[in-house]
Amino acid sequence: MIATPAPDGPVFRPVPGGGMFNTAIAAARLGLPTGLIAGLSTDLFGAELVAAATASGVDISLCPRAPRPTTLAFVALANGQPAYAFHDENTAGRMLRSADLPALPDSVQALAFGGISLAGEPCGTTYDALCARESARLIVLDPNIRPAIVTDAPALRARLHRMIARADIVKLSDEDLDWLAPGAEPAALTAQGLMIVTRGARGALAFRGAERIAVPAPAVAVVDTVGAGDTFTAGVLAGLDRAGALSKAGLAAASADTIRAALILGSAAAAITVTRAGANPPWAKELP
Repeated sequence: MIATPAPDGPVFRPVPGGGMFNTAIAAARLGLPTGLIAGLSTDLFGAELVAAATASGVDISLCPRAPRPTTLAFVALANGQPAYAFHDENTAGRMLRSADLPALPDSVQALAFGGISLAGEPCGTTYDALCARESARLIVLDPNIRPAIVTDAPALRARLHRMIARADIVKLSDEDLDWLAPGAEPAALTAQGLMIVTRGARGALAFRGAERIAVPAPAVAVVDTVGAGDTFTAGVLAGLDRAGALSKAGLAAASADTIRAALILGSAAAAITVTRAGANPPWAKELP
């Protein structure tokens, strides 16, 4: 629910989106075969989410459906930066349990986790268990931490550190890094794979072993930053997939140039997203 100017004051406009839903939409629009695993409501907002996902080519066949409310995130903007108020009690997304999880087909190469689904319960425990269960596949983590909704910071930090230890790709904003491990060097957080830190207009940094890869952020006129990080993650995954590197073996063998090209694609996709209101990622045809 995004605040929109009106003559008598802001009104809230319903827009399908949120965290890994945005990442799924963006990845599918960039040509990466993408599915979603999330609890979806059977209410009218759930129907909007289903329609939006399907219209962008996201497979929702693995999503459990439930007659519970849809999570609502009210978003107010100040100088293009979002402030959030979440309404997430007893929702279809939050109440997802391990017993609801589907068996995954062999065609699933990678799993991406993140957003408020890792902070709430029981869904946080559910996704933590899924990450452990499927760690033979490529694991991607984008915590996208919202401190305002965190009720047990030590427990969430412990969960994220467990998931980081399993992950092949970890993407953190500089704000995520400050909350998760104040003062820590990004490369010190993971013993394997790729660590990426996004820094807004200052671009992105990637760390892999002794390698350090930096890419700039394109200069654009920002409308708002809703969905920018989610789109960046999708762009990186799409870029790795195009290079045949979206697997544990593929990522391990990927050259620095392959990593850089994926980061550039993520940055370019995110740059288009921030020129639009709400989370509206670009399609592949909109990118060079």
